[in-house]
Amino acid sequence: MSPVTDNLDLYLDGFLTSLGICLWAMVGSLLLGVVIAACRVSPVPPLRAFGLFWVTTFRNTPLSLVLFFCAFGLPEVGINRSFYTFGVLGLVLYTSAFVAEAVRAGINSVPAGQAEASRSLGLTFAQSLRHVVLPQALRTVVPPLGSVIIAMFKNSAVVGAFGVGGDLWSTGQTLTSARGLETLPVFTGVALFYLAITLPAGGLLQLIERRVAIAR
Repeated sequence: MSPVTDNLDLYLDGFLTSLGICLWAMVGSLLLGVVIAACRVSPVPPLRAFGLFWVTTFRNTPLSLVLFFCAFGLPEVGINRSFYTFGVLGLVLYTSAFVAEAVRAGINSVPAGQAEASRSLGLTFAQSLRHVVLPQALRTVVPPLGSVIIAMFKNSAVVGAFGVGGDLWSTGQTLTSARGLETLPVFTGVALFYLAITLPAGGLLQLIERRVAIAR
């Protein structure tokens, strides 16, 4: 494992960059996914159609293709950002569809009487969803959301193939191609650092799941 220990500074920089990608994408996909889920259950037909279109499109499109369109398609229409930004954006768009379906399932699991009672009190659909339905729904979807987030962390490795630079995947490529180090130990180090992201995240999600179970 000397290629890892001798280049620990590069691995740590790659780790921090990949961790940043994961955290930004997690926040963005959770927020966007909840919005799309709200569209999916909206009483307004155009919003429901938009939510269905979004989920159908991104759930059935490979992540690499989404990243390709973000990195090379958006600049063609005048949207120019760094590959880091495009990489995070592609990951958010892709993951939000899976988050939306998990949240929608949670919303549908809440008894209809809860929404009916809130409407009888004069709450609008948006107010009912925000204050009554979503708080209950989110507690039931922690396990599936956890699986989606862990999968997203692993998918962040694909982002490195689109020129982000400085992440763990790029670090492995630099050490093997530019410096000529052996592939197996180098990418073993990459895998270990990805485990340093996913394993603590999995443990934290399990802790949240237990706390939510107690709260229910």
